[in-house]
Amino acid sequence: MRSIVAAAMAWLVLAGAAFAQQTPAVATASPAGRTLFVHVGRLLADPSNGVVQRDKTLVIAGNRVVEIRDGFVGEGEIIDLRDAFVLPGLIDSHVHLTSEQNPDARLQAVTWDASDRAMVGAGNARRTLLAGFTTVADLGAPNDAIFALRDGVARGDVIGPRILASGSSVSVHGGHGDANGYREDVLHVLSSESVCSGPDDCMRAVRTQVRAGADVIKITSTGGVLSNTAAGLGQQFTDAELAAIVEVAHRMGRKVTAHAHGADGVNAFLRAGGDSIEHGTYLDDESIRLFRQNGAWLVPTLMAGDYVARVASGPDNFFTPAQTAKALEAGPRMLDMAARAHRGGVRIAFGTDSGVSRHGDNAREFALLVRAGLTPLEAIQTATVNAAEHLGISDQAGRLLPGMPADLIAVSGDPLQDVTELERVRFVMKGGVVHRDDR
Repeated sequence: MRSIVAAAMAWLVLAGAAFAQQTPAVATASPAGRTLFVHVGRLLADPSNGVVQRDKTLVIAGNRVVEIRDGFVGEGEIIDLRDAFVLPGLIDSHVHLTSEQNPDARLQAVTWDASDRAMVGAGNARRTLLAGFTTVADLGAPNDAIFALRDGVARGDVIGPRILASGSSVSVHGGHGDANGYREDVLHVLSSESVCSGPDDCMRAVRTQVRAGADVIKITSTGGVLSNTAAGLGQQFTDAELAAIVEVAHRMGRKVTAHAHGADGVNAFLRAGGDSIEHGTYLDDESIRLFRQNGAWLVPTLMAGDYVARVASGPDNFFTPAQTAKALEAGPRMLDMAARAHRGGVRIAFGTDSGVSRHGDNAREFALLVRAGLTPLEAIQTATVNAAEHLGISDQAGRLLPGMPADLIAVSGDPLQDVTELERVRFVMKGGVVHRDDR
């Protein structure tokens, strides 16, 4: 079995390299030893302060920014973005690269293996990068598929954003994150090692994920919309299980983020010392107090709520009855949830749950955040400096400053005036390599 998996992963690497050769004609070679001068008309180098600089030159040596000079200077290899608005590469803190919701999703769960998922993930990773997202956190995918994809991107074998990955979610037996809605014998095949019951077993599940290569631990504190079971959206782990998960993950140097809709599951996880909440649909005043007390982050995934509500209420609904009922219940509530959290001073990081909605459409989340009351600058901060701090990578992403990786994007208009400009990215550089150039 190990030889078969190894052969499949080797095929992924070769296929990914071949796929990369079919991309548009842009500079994809290693930047080692190169110096680039990027002429920038408007530059938001550090979104934390909102200062837009004009007529600057980014000096890029290898894969890093080494200097920001006044005016348009430099000799040699020059990239002309003098008529563009440039900002750091964007960060999506919640994606699922190896899948995407569609009418055949339940069939694919039993016909695709990890190699299929990895190949699908390679295509979705490329789409995500070309949309301007140079870093993502993948929060829920088969271990073999997502860790191979993460490592393939890091080696340069596959085109995609920098990936932090949780692998399989730590979930309760029969709850969201476990297999549901299939024959009993099929369920046992589909169920993951990271599914657990009881504090000791849940500590084992966390340690298993760390051993497998997880960068972060993702758990499912409550029921979920798209699990095919009528188990509601309330708390599913016990308080003791949550405390055990957070303790052992922190002991092993991993942050813990929780899928959570119901206020009971949100609050129990925050009381256990959890680091961040994904979704947070029914959060209440106590939730807001706990977020602020603990310094925890909210990743509101408004696109997911918008998407599932539209599918469930539309003429081509492909959700099961259990999924449909939960989508109609939770989806429409998420915008108001984000507005209340923002007014309450909760720290917000950008995340879309892409894979529920389409990969490559990630930037549509910005307009929803603005509808929830954030200013365009605040929305941009969620996907740059906030997300970088949330993920613990502030030294690698979120700003364009000397010493930082040269991850940058460009748009034609001013996203501080119209945040939907970020849906029309025309230039993408990751680590000093140009992956999109529509100038």
